[in-house]
Amino acid sequence: MANPEIAGLPNWVIALVAAGALAAALSTAAGLLLVISASVSHDLIKKMIKPDISEKGELVAARLSAVVAVCVAGYFGINPPDFVAATVALAFGLAAASFFPAIILGIFTKKMNKEGAISGMVVGIVVMLFYMLKFKFDWFGGGTKEDWWFGISPEGFGTVAMILNFTVSIIISKFTPEPPKEVQEIVANIRIPSGAGNATH
Repeated sequence: MANPEIAGLPNWVIALVAAGALAAALSTAAGLLLVISASVSHDLIKKMIKPDISEKGELVAARLSAVVAVCVAGYFGINPPDFVAATVALAFGLAAASFFPAIILGIFTKKMNKEGAISGMVVGIVVMLFYMLKFKFDWFGGGTKEDWWFGISPEGFGTVAMILNFTVSIIISKFTPEPPKEVQEIVANIRIPSGAGNATH
């Protein structure tokens, strides 16, 4: 659809599609820049490095970190490395192997406790890191495609590590104390917000 002659669409439709894609990219970039600047200025500098920093100094640090992030992103945009797609796939695999099961079980299972969540996250991320380092970076003896477990590439192994995370979290939570009642009530309120029942009638 990038070419009006190929898609058979008028130019103004192509312009609308391009504007929508550009708006989506800009909104995503703006959100990420806000997260980066806030993380560096508040979470890193104010909370860990210099707690007595002024608001003006925190603002300057946020702006400088945003500028650095833009410069780094611009450099890699002009000179894209060959491993970008693999890096993104590995990052999503690590996220799936570590945080995703804990978030899902924390919302939909009131019996999930911190022991189960931590154990599952540790197992998932350790297995994913081991597999990634072994077959992607030739650590721990390395290996070839013929040595992949179940024929799964390192970029796609996050699903297996996620299943291990789910399994370990559920098993450990069965043999450890349940979370406090107030925590279970918080989970219940997240699943069904107070007043939602009245709103449906």
